[in-house]
Amino acid sequence: MKTFDLFKTFFKIGAFTLGGGYAMLPLIEKEVVEKKRWMDEEEFLDLVALAQASPGPIAVNTAVFIGYRLMGIRGVLFSVLGSILPSFFIILIIASCFTEMKSSYVIERIFMGIRPAVAGMVLASVFRMGRNVIFNFKKLVFVIIISICVWIYKITPIYIILLAILLGLYINFKRGKFI
Repeated sequence: MKTFDLFKTFFKIGAFTLGGGYAMLPLIEKEVVEKKRWMDEEEFLDLVALAQASPGPIAVNTAVFIGYRLMGIRGVLFSVLGSILPSFFIILIIASCFTEMKSSYVIERIFMGIRPAVAGMVLASVFRMGRNVIFNFKKLVFVIIISICVWIYKITPIYIILLAILLGLYINFKRGKFI
């Protein structure tokens, strides 16, 4: 694999994805797992989980972990640049034209059309990642409790992530699988 191939892959994903990092995950998975076969689905999901638990945007974190896994520090540089440069250029162009565009009826309608597509991409990402989780009753209850805590009780996901890390460490320690 060449660094340019890694850069080109993430640049393409960054250029053609609207809606942020979670909308990018299905495209990243399709490229990295299905098309390029750089890793299997289980490893990809592990990297996404790690990216979610890390501070920062999930798309950039995912690019960091995939780049590092594939090519070390050089891979990080090229995957991250590939994922952020399209947004940088698009924002630069929009900012230079913003005064003319901000009250445009056409631009407003374009964004109204994009919103449902982005929501669908995020939902597809949730289902794609969720189908690979081996569900049992305990895990299902855990998912429901976390969803209620975040959605209804507005508990910040930071606390949920920290609690999940501690719970995972505790469970593995009890099983004798501690590092």
